[in-house]
Amino acid sequence: MKNLIKLEEAAMFGLSIYLFSLLGLPWWWFPLLILVPDIGMIGYLVSPQVGAVTYNLTHHRLVAIVVLLVGFYHGSVWVEMAGIVLFGHAAMDRVFGYGLKFSDSFHHTHLGWIKPPETSVNDVRNID
Repeated sequence: MKNLIKLEEAAMFGLSIYLFSLLGLPWWWFPLLILVPDIGMIGYLVSPQVGAVTYNLTHHRLVAIVVLLVGFYHGSVWVEMAGIVLFGHAAMDRVFGYGLKFSDSFHHTHLGWIKPPETSVNDVRNID
């Protein structure tokens, strides 16, 4: 099932590339901007609760679709681009297993737990 979900997310990422191509903007803007939504992780500098809110705001598909539709309604290719990039980024993250965050930990997502990176002996802070 997990692979089927990843395939579906990859298809949505492909859809975002296609939608971006319809905007008539230079193609290289898409790879340049695709990581911008990760600015939402900055909230984790405050706390896991704030981080979850800011991360989820920039990674929720409904937000991306609303931004895209607002851009379409107002005839703003720039706002449409923002919505498409948000949508594509969310799909890309989910292909790699990063989902919307719970407020207890960055590693706790709606897709399950992300394995935290291994820590080395040098990373231990409570060495006497």
